[in-house]
Amino acid sequence: MQVPSNMFINRIQRPSLYLSMAMLLWGLLSTLTGVTKDFRGIVVVRFFLGFVEAAYLPGALLIQSKWYTRKELTTRNAILFCGNIISNAFSALVGAGVLSNMQGVLGWAAWRWLFWIEGAITMAVAISAAFILPDLPHNSRGFTAEELEVAQLRMLEDVGEADVDSESAGVFDGLIMAAKDVKIYLMMITFTAYVVGLSFNAFFPTLTGTLGFSYVPTLLMSSPPWVFSCIVSLFNAWHADKTQEKFWHITGPIIGGMVGFVISMATDNVAARYVALFLQASSYAGFIVFYSWISSSFPRPPAKRAVAIALINAFSQLGNVAGSYVWNLKDNGYRKSYGIVTAMFGLTILGCVAFRAILARLNRKLDEGERAWDARPDVTERTAELENMDSPDEALRMRKGFRYLI
Repeated sequence: MQVPSNMFINRIQRPSLYLSMAMLLWGLLSTLTGVTKDFRGIVVVRFFLGFVEAAYLPGALLIQSKWYTRKELTTRNAILFCGNIISNAFSALVGAGVLSNMQGVLGWAAWRWLFWIEGAITMAVAISAAFILPDLPHNSRGFTAEELEVAQLRMLEDVGEADVDSESAGVFDGLIMAAKDVKIYLMMITFTAYVVGLSFNAFFPTLTGTLGFSYVPTLLMSSPPWVFSCIVSLFNAWHADKTQEKFWHITGPIIGGMVGFVISMATDNVAARYVALFLQASSYAGFIVFYSWISSSFPRPPAKRAVAIALINAFSQLGNVAGSYVWNLKDNGYRKSYGIVTAMFGLTILGCVAFRAILARLNRKLDEGERAWDARPDVTERTAELENMDSPDEALRMRKGFRYLI
């Protein structure tokens, strides 16, 4: 669903309405979970829930890459992802509050109320989003013509070409270009390994429970590591944008997470294991930078970038499937599980090393005069028009300053 959805978003003029509708539908489906009567009903609802939810994240990342330059994108992605990180911090507390206090209200089970409340909030936010979210730099409501022109020029000057597809491009051209690019396959494997390593987040209250505290203190102690992770992620993203460096801002948090995994395997000391949870949660900081590395490594044409973001993200979800089995190894305080995710983080670092080497080689070729992507006459003309240039040849020369971020 993610790939065709992003291909569709890249071709429509009002992505704000599309994303809002997807959000409204998943809020409705979440609400319907509360009226299911058996396991089959839950499976059916969850299937369609995942189907419509799939459109949101890659679509949001694509739209952000159309508004923010490579020097700004990581910080904006971090703000987006902090919503997810904060939800990790407080979702268990909200769930505990509803499940503890709403059992039997109006004759309904508390778990049904949980889905109804969450779904209703989601639908309310989705309706608001339809009026708040921007569309594209050339047609968004609430901006003057001059402001929209500046928005387009910013993206043009970031890589030396207007962020538009050729008018002659077919529906599947972006998919074909992505399928031919070996970099995408490397990032798919690397990102999947990263997701396996991060799979501890779905079991975080359980891992916190290994410290030996009772139910409510365990839930309370699960929140601070994610608040810490949010702070680290924002700083790491800001610094990555400031320095225009990706590799160390990804591998640094990963190494910190690996230290946390090792501490959890090496000791039963409660304080040390709790500190380890902070280190593990902070490894999300590199995950956010990785997303911006995807966008900046496939800058043009936007049809290819749309597919690259969705394809890499969709494939990486296999890591969540594997993670459910990884954390089923409960013996000896999940030490085998920690060993597996440590190895996955190691594989992620190796993948990042290989990807960095590929981009460095491509930059050397750019230094020698090669082009990062094929020029398209109508796009070049659009670039010249936005820059008020006399000739498309002048627009082509703007691309000479482009280099991949490593």
